[in-house]
Amino acid sequence: MSLARRTSAEFAGTALLVAAVVGSGIAAARLSPADVGLQLLENAFATALALGALILVFGPVSGAHFNPVVSAVDWWLGRSTRLGLSLAELLAYVAAQVTGAVTGAVLANLMFDLPAVTWSDTPRTGGHLWLAEVVATAGLLLLIVALVRSGRANVAPAAVGAYIGAAYWFTSSTSFANPAVTVGRMFSDTFAGIAPASGPGFIGAQIVGGLVALAAVAWWYPVPRRRPDDMVIPQPAPEGAHP
Repeated sequence: MSLARRTSAEFAGTALLVAAVVGSGIAAARLSPADVGLQLLENAFATALALGALILVFGPVSGAHFNPVVSAVDWWLGRSTRLGLSLAELLAYVAAQVTGAVTGAVLANLMFDLPAVTWSDTPRTGGHLWLAEVVATAGLLLLIVALVRSGRANVAPAAVGAYIGAAYWFTSSTSFANPAVTVGRMFSDTFAGIAPASGPGFIGAQIVGGLVALAAVAWWYPVPRRRPDDMVIPQPAPEGAHP
């Protein structure tokens, strides 16, 4: 697949993921205005199902990262074999993911007859929330790499969707676990939003979570049974390369 095709898949997949997160948050707030717990359940359920479906759709094209931290770990783990993302590809993936996330938030706003862009005024700050983001992101990355390195990448759509759905509930931050999604959710002043001032703290915690995951992978999965690139759905090796 050309880089243009892969980055367009990352853009579209991330846009649809954020549209699912924000859109289901808006729908949940309207359907269950007096019950925040039910709102969160509806939001988590829709997000988990959408994520699994999007990985199935876009995995064979781009690897279905939809997440700058996932792409960065893919680049880091693939450096020695030169089969993961190159640095230039990493930057292209991140740009596609961030712009896709913003587009997805705008799309969700428009689908629910809201202004295209409304900056969120929901503050999400504090050490407990940052710790939750470290845990959520580290767990997500460890899950993905563990599946790939143990030869079980075929179950990633269900496993990743299930993890994110569960992490909505067992983390106090409701598991953003994704810098691009964090940026996108700043553009919607709804149930799923996050105030721009709270974004840097979340993104910093997600980066720390990625580093924690790398340390865990080095200890528990030091030798991959399969190639270390293609974080979610394995793709054909380049001509002449040895898996």
